[in-house]
Amino acid sequence: MTDAYIGLGANLGPAEETLLLAAARIGELPATQVLRCSSHYVSTPIDAGGPDYLNSVVAIKTGLSALELLASLQNIETQFGRRRPYPNAPRTLDLDLLLYGDEKHHSTTLIVPHPRMHQRAFVLEPLAQIAPDIKLPGLAPLAELRALCSHQRVTRIGSA
Repeated sequence: MTDAYIGLGANLGPAEETLLLAAARIGELPATQVLRCSSHYVSTPIDAGGPDYLNSVVAIKTGLSALELLASLQNIETQFGRRRPYPNAPRTLDLDLLLYGDEKHHSTTLIVPHPRMHQRAFVLEPLAQIAPDIKLPGLAPLAELRALCSHQRVTRIGSA
């Protein structure tokens, strides 16, 4: 079993309901258990237009391989109406495999750790909430990365 972290985001439709349902669906995947869910965070789209995003991070333990997990996450996105008409398009649901244990993957299909997670406060803040002492493979400490992204507007809403 491997610990993994998944970023969830949505800025179309009933985003809060979508994130809650998507986290539940992740927990229904074979050999997978949701360990922790962050609060929801509101953020402004980066390098894109459209409404603000609602984001969270889910910690899981899974027996799926990284590629099996990615395929399962993409299937959940499709079930929630995810379309990819152009890069950075608004989304009904976006599920990003952020970390898969301490493994590094780099292929045309999967890059882990997620290649931009260290530049995104909407990932770092909820990740820090549920895993404040996590070590990010090949990256600076989480506190340093958060400081570098402190100019990005991210607002926590509710509690986990």
